[in-house]
Amino acid sequence: MILVVDVGNTRIKAAVFEGAILLEIFVFTKIELEKNIKNILNKFQKVAHLVVSSVGDVEKQSFLAFDSVLNICFVSNEDPFPFQNRYSTPKTLGIDRMVLAAGAVFQFPSQNRLVIDAGTCITYDFIDHQNNYLGGAITPGLRLRYESLHNYTAKLPLLALKSPKELIGNSTSNSIHSGVVNGLVYEIDGFITEYSTRYSNFIIILTGGDTDFLAKRLKNTIFANSNFLLESLNQTFQYKIKND
Repeated sequence: MILVVDVGNTRIKAAVFEGAILLEIFVFTKIELEKNIKNILNKFQKVAHLVVSSVGDVEKQSFLAFDSVLNICFVSNEDPFPFQNRYSTPKTLGIDRMVLAAGAVFQFPSQNRLVIDAGTCITYDFIDHQNNYLGGAITPGLRLRYESLHNYTAKLPLLALKSPKELIGNSTSNSIHSGVVNGLVYEIDGFITEYSTRYSNFIIILTGGDTDFLAKRLKNTIFANSNFLLESLNQTFQYKIKND
C-alpha cells in the first residue's frame, strides 16, 4: 500500500492506494499533520511507502519522523516524468503542476491536454499529444479574489464563497459574488475556447478544491476530478520505481 500526501498552500490532502485502487481520502490542516499520518498508518497497517508532493511550507522533518517505518519519497523535478519539460525555466515549475501533467499523460495518452487546477491559485498546464509540456498560466483562485477585494480596498467586505443569483449584482455583496464567481468562470471558459481553436483532439481536465463548484458552471465539456492530483501522484511514484 502507498500513502500519498499533497501539501498545498491551504490544506493537506492524503490518500491510501493499493495498486491503482484508491481506498480512502483524508483532508486536514498542517498543524494536524503528524497526528493524522499516525492515525492513517494505524488504520492501514500495510502501508509501506509515503509519497509527498509539497508546494506548502511544511518542513520535511515532519515526514521524516516516519522514516523508520516507511520508505519516504519526496517527489522533485529531478525525478523521471513521462513528458519533455519545455518550460523556459524548468526548475521553477511547481512540483504539483508537474505531477498533474504526468497524470494527464498517463490517463489520456496521445491527446492534447489542458489541466486546470482550481485551488488557492488557478493553474493552467498544457501538454501536447507528443508529451511535450509547454507551460500555461497562473491566476488567483476564488478565495484569493475575495480576499484581495477586501484587503486592498477601504470598505469592501470579506465574503465567503457564494453562487451569484443574478449576473447584475443589486447590492455590494451581490456585485462581489457576481464579479468573483462569474469573472473566474468566464476566464476559464475563455482559456478553454482559445486552446480549443488552436489544438484538436483536445481534453480539458478540471481538478482542485473548487472543482465541484466550478464544473457545473462551465459551458465547455470537461473531465472533472477533484482527486486527480492524488491519483497522479500515485502514478508518478509507480513510474519512478520503474524508471529509476
